[in-house]
Amino acid sequence: MTDVTSIQTQARAMRLPKLGRVRVLVNAVIGMSGLLVLWWLGGRYVASNPNMMAFTNFAPTPTLARLVQMFASGEVVDMALPSLSRVGYGLLYATAIGVPMGILVGRGPRLNEITNVPFQFMRMISPLAWMPIAVMLFATWDAAIIFLITMAALWPILFSTAAGVKRIDPAWLKVARNLGANPFHMLFTVILPAIAVDVLMGIRLALGVAWIVLVPAEYLGVSSGLGYAINDARDTLDYSRLAATVVVIGMIGFTLDSLAGLLVKKFNWMRGGH
Repeated sequence: MTDVTSIQTQARAMRLPKLGRVRVLVNAVIGMSGLLVLWWLGGRYVASNPNMMAFTNFAPTPTLARLVQMFASGEVVDMALPSLSRVGYGLLYATAIGVPMGILVGRGPRLNEITNVPFQFMRMISPLAWMPIAVMLFATWDAAIIFLITMAALWPILFSTAAGVKRIDPAWLKVARNLGANPFHMLFTVILPAIAVDVLMGIRLALGVAWIVLVPAEYLGVSSGLGYAINDARDTLDYSRLAATVVVIGMIGFTLDSLAGLLVKKFNWMRGGH
């Protein structure tokens, strides 16, 4: 009898995660269905209003038809690659600056006190406010856009890294010092492994901010990218293409965030397993 009860308990325990995943999927489908219904109702309202007939191509049917056409022709790839490249470079520079600065701030209480107010002040400035300065500083539009993305992505990475460093158990550092670890070994064998998840979480947050800043940043004088595509569709009154491009931006942003979230979970699980 005990064996039967144990088997039943194990079977229930195995079913629970599967049921949880199914529930999450069902709820996501319900949420997206609700969003599509609201979009459809908005399209119906526009179609029934004589003063807004020019905007009927914002409705789901023409937008989704144009979206399929854009995927089939490869236009989506042509639009997305320059934008992904700019975001990639911006995140790379922000990580290269933010992680070392975050480690220094997290390790030095006095440096933290000195830099806290200036950093918080800078963090509150919209990255797009730097646009005139970026245009004057850099010789190319691409460089100016990457600078704006870097400014947007820097602060989440810096603050997340600093918070991770502050949470490191001082006993770990003491043991490493007692074993004769020099600063280089301390950094690569204790500090970086301990803050890896915090850094990845900061990069995930930075990715979201960078993706939001990207589109208005690409309104600058570039002739490629998702922001340029929206500007071009607006200027040519091609509203189905404009709406389809907005959908593409959401799809890519959601995919990038989901992949970053999976990476954080996997790394956290691997660290916990050790």
